Amino acid sequence: MLDSCGRFLYGGQASSAKSGPSEQRVKDTGGEQAAVRRRNLAALRAAGGEVYSNDFRPDSDARSLHLKYDGATGDALAGAPAVRIGGRVMSLRDFGKTAFFHVQDGSGSIQVYVKREHADPGHFAVSRVLDVGDVVGVWGQPMRTRTGELTVLADGVRLLAKALRPLPEKWHGLQNVELRYRRRYLDLMVNPAVRAVFETRAQIIQSVRDFLVARGYLEVETPMMQAIAGGAAARPFRTHHNALGIDLYLRVAPELFLKRLIVGGMERVFELSRTFRNEGISAEHNPEFTMLELYQAYATFEDLMTLTEDLLSSLAERITGSRRIRYAGHEIDLTPPWRRIELEASVAEAAGLPADDLVSERTLREAAMRSGVQLPPRPSRGKLLVSLFENLVEPQLVQPTFVVRYPVEVSPLARRNDQTPSLVDRFELFIAGRELANAFSELNDPEDQRARFEEQLRDRVAGDEEAHAMDEDYLQALEYGMPPTAGEGIGIDRLVMLLTNAPSIRDVILFPQLRPERCS
Repeated sequence: MLDSCGRFLYGGQASSAKSGPSEQRVKDTGGEQAAVRRRNLAALRAAGGEVYSNDFRPDSDARSLHLKYDGATGDALAGAPAVRIGGRVMSLRDFGKTAFFHVQDGSGSIQVYVKREHADPGHFAVSRVLDVGDVVGVWGQPMRTRTGELTVLADGVRLLAKALRPLPEKWHGLQNVELRYRRRYLDLMVNPAVRAVFETRAQIIQSVRDFLVARGYLEVETPMMQAIAGGAAARPFRTHHNALGIDLYLRVAPELFLKRLIVGGMERVFELSRTFRNEGISAEHNPEFTMLELYQAYATFEDLMTLTEDLLSSLAERITGSRRIRYAGHEIDLTPPWRRIELEASVAEAAGLPADDLVSERTLREAAMRSGVQLPPRPSRGKLLVSLFENLVEPQLVQPTFVVRYPVEVSPLARRNDQTPSLVDRFELFIAGRELANAFSELNDPEDQRARFEEQLRDRVAGDEEAHAMDEDYLQALEYGMPPTAGEGIGIDRLVMLLTNAPSIRDVILFPQLRPERCS
């Protein structure tokens, strides 16, 4: 087994550091098994064999062979044409004059049978020095063994890449969770279910694209490096552009650039964006993540509720075969229409307070203190309401729920509600106790937007590092006139978690951010 630094363990301990320089070098690169592999490599090279060649071309893969021949008898296979397959050796049984091994490619696994009296002598010799993990090319005749397994009887075997490190032990696999994330390539090799998650992720992203393009949306790309980090309440990562001599920020959201496109006349746009926020790491957060943002002119946040219901319910049916899915021990029904609740009413119910009491900022402070809720910077009534909601209500929202009527103080880019100007036309979608989407009717009044930005600047002075900066260029764009618009952001990683029943965001990101290893 491997420890967290990739060293092999013997009897539960890392390989000793009390050996000589040459021996220690071998152990640091995989232990005793690695020494054998290097000797096999040296033997092949001494015999004149090419061990990293690049001229082998498969013409078949495991999946296609199984689809074509799994129902064929041994007699029927006798007339099948020869095939060429390439992949990684995942198991190996050597009987001296014969050998069996399984080759795993990107589609699946298939058995190979090598016989000394059948294969070319040089190629048979190659098979005698193979190790589990080696990448090979094989050509030969499909057949069926006495046990009934579809197999390729090898005419020839070529080593294409030598695995100098042993794979994780077969029966226990790669179980160290942190090591799985750090060595994702090993995780993909030995855990087929992990590969299936990322294949599903690709299907989800493609399905989102198909859904929006079919509805007239245009996919666009906006800058990842921005002079002003805007579009979301989040701490940015900072970098420096040497040629321009200026600091830039990795985007926390593409929102303000996408709305500039609405101003320019591109009335339905979306971006599947890599987004960066300098925040903590948890089961729900990674500093680099994928977000869908879409904007539609002449629409409201209520139009986007319907679109979101259609998108997520159709995605669930396409990916899982049903609109009812299992997640974290719950059965979640994504069949529209979904429940809608008002933020303030939900807080009153959860806190056990009459709705009239929530008018008082003092009452909200006291409720927050009783509940152990950390007070936000400059804790206005609206911010206190949202803090209470996040702690008391959000974890209880298992079934799909739209939460509406957010305070204007926490929604600096959203349009005020016509009847209640202290609130905005906004929803957040919660499923399985976590936020999945955020949408609102966009604020297109440049004077109101400037006042909101100025209020955000006061929050920054008070210590809120996530408050919006002033963006004069965006305000100038609004002054040219932005049509009434609705916009939405959906967390793709959390959506993949939901549809694959993954407990952590790190299970659906190929290379999640981790602390650097500290290995002696």
